[in-house]
Amino acid sequence: MVSKFQDLHVWQKAHQLVLNIYELTKSFPKDEKFRITEQLLRAVISIPTNIAEGFGRYTTKDYIKFLTIARGSVSEVVYLLLLTKDLNYISKTDYENYLQELEEIGKMINGLINSLKTKSDKS
Repeated sequence: MVSKFQDLHVWQKAHQLVLNIYELTKSFPKDEKFRITEQLLRAVISIPTNIAEGFGRYTTKDYIKFLTIARGSVSEVVYLLLLTKDLNYISKTDYENYLQELEEIGKMINGLINSLKTKSDKS
């Protein structure tokens, strides 16, 4: 049973992704600190943050709203990683590995949204 947001597998994966992206950005050029690095970190942190915030809301409608925001942040991170690959800050292999993780997280968020909608419709 899920009693706290940390129990959600999707939150766990998103949190680990944040930790991985923090490590990744350490190798970015210093002059990118207030450009791509900061934007990428904000976007990736938004994923587990919105999952957690939605979990703490009282209504299913609010929970779904925050999950939708998290899903949007997944897309933002996908683009920012594409940009970092195209700028040669990360390898194509790293990009593809992160893309695969993001696709999985996105699918999990979609599954959670669909589950909540189904449960809400039965109420």
